[in-house]
Amino acid sequence: MNKLQTAATVLIVPGLREHVAEHWQTLLEARLEKVRSVPPLETDKLDCNARVRAIQHQLEQIDGPVILVAHSAGVLMVAHWAAQFSRPIKGALLAAPPDLEAAWPANYPSPETLRSSGWDPLPTGPLPFRSLVAASTNDHLASLDAATRLAQGWGAELLNLGDVGHLNPAAGFGHWPEAEALILELDR
Repeated sequence: MNKLQTAATVLIVPGLREHVAEHWQTLLEARLEKVRSVPPLETDKLDCNARVRAIQHQLEQIDGPVILVAHSAGVLMVAHWAAQFSRPIKGALLAAPPDLEAAWPANYPSPETLRSSGWDPLPTGPLPFRSLVAASTNDHLASLDAATRLAQGWGAELLNLGDVGHLNPAAGFGHWPEAEALILELDR
């Protein structure tokens, strides 16, 4: 298999479920030549500050330009990282950001749990790098209106993907070819 070539190193930032074998981020990682991934947390998996430090630790290992590729809570981690650290980032693909104000299904952390773990308040000011927010019209973790508000606050371009759910294996997404095209666009 020919690996996808980018000038920048791609840093994969998974969500709370971390590395799922059939997830598009995991499959994408295997297809990229220059790639790193934020590893799973070994202790409190809901600790936002620990996740932000894990992003920073990976970035410290990378020389040269970086493109961030985040999904779900990984998008929120990127927003928190950008509010705390400074490092040139070539661009970011921010897919399916969840809405911390929405009522999530029972198998997800409660808003109170997330608040006590440092996720809220979420930084909503402009990100200091080009960002593409890929959102769905039927995501159970965020309405398109909520994703649009996040994108506007972050100064990001919103990509309405249509009815793709939460853009995860449960919604039918293993391989997501559009991610590769968007990464190449950010890499230009």
